[in-house]
Amino acid sequence: MMLRRVVVIVGALTLLSAACGSRGGPVDPASSEASSRGGADPQASGYHPVIDPADFQAVVDNPWFPLEPGSTRIYTGSKDGEPARDVFVVTGETKLIDGVPCIVVQDRLFLSGKLHEKTTDYYTQDRQGNVWYFGEATEELDGNGKVISTEGSWLAGQDGAQPGIFMEASPTVGQAFRQEHFPGHAEDHFQVVSLASSVTVPYGSFSEALLTREWTPLEPGVLDHKYYVQGVGEVAELTVKGPVERAVLTSYEAA
Repeated sequence: MMLRRVVVIVGALTLLSAACGSRGGPVDPASSEASSRGGADPQASGYHPVIDPADFQAVVDNPWFPLEPGSTRIYTGSKDGEPARDVFVVTGETKLIDGVPCIVVQDRLFLSGKLHEKTTDYYTQDRQGNVWYFGEATEELDGNGKVISTEGSWLAGQDGAQPGIFMEASPTVGQAFRQEHFPGHAEDHFQVVSLASSVTVPYGSFSEALLTREWTPLEPGVLDHKYYVQGVGEVAELTVKGPVERAVLTSYEAA
């Protein structure tokens, strides 16, 4: 059953209950058809997508999540009760991870004007147009700029970590995927909720946005919604359950 249309005005943080539609809670990707398409046998005891490096390229042009080298996205909002600013820069660099060429993205999070977290993300795209997430290197900083934690860092193929699908080539309502799989450290999942959402952020107003719900078993009391716009990528992330956090797109500069 197709989910009802949902409208969100981000400036006022208005989220309608229709965002969850008529479906129940999040689907477990380990047992869904989506996971088997991603290379995992839903009958197997573990998640282990089959990766053929020849099937991937360091060019991400999926319209829902385009990563053009040289482009910059800036998000503003709040996190941990502080004003937040996130700078997401797609570099011209690539990195080979588990034999797969990946695009390097630099992500910098500022809280109350101070650099709080530095993350290097690695994305790639298969020949079918699905965007995969192959790892991240994360550094959390204290008020003096000293690294105090690298928790959550992982690379596909190391220490049992496995990559996941970050964005489908053709998103389908109800489909669910693992975005990453490093047990006990990085276990993000997402499910497509709607292809007919409207969203307004400082960067602009959009209709026909893609809405996802995202969660991790590591934080069972937290549920987020994300909105994606074709040709732009992610435009908003809002907490719908758990500690209130939000990030909305304020500027996007293409290369």
